[in-house]
Amino acid sequence: MRSNRDEFGQLKQQLQKIAGQQSLKEDLLQVEHLDNQIHIQLINIHDLKQAIKIHDRKIQHEIQKNNGKVSDESLADHENLFDGYQSLEHTLDEIKQEFKLFTTRT
Repeated sequence: MRSNRDEFGQLKQQLQKIAGQQSLKEDLLQVEHLDNQIHIQLINIHDLKQAIKIHDRKIQHEIQKNNGKVSDESLADHENLFDGYQSLEHTLDEIKQEFKLFTTRT
């Protein structure tokens, strides 16, 4: 998650540099779109990272309290977090590809 956050922070900086060089309306709209997407995904990365930390603490507490056993609810939460992670990774890959196409074109 940290590497994704760092990479998207760098993309945001690159986009800000590129934005100053654009004059076409469609390119400026694409810059705005990408900036919004990067901002949203940075928030999503943060939120998922926090959810994982909270879940990890809950699991550690259950393991200590229940002689190494974890509740079915916690296992389901674990699966949901994993699904969320995979979905986020897919979205991040799509945005990186969109960014790459835009920077190649401009």
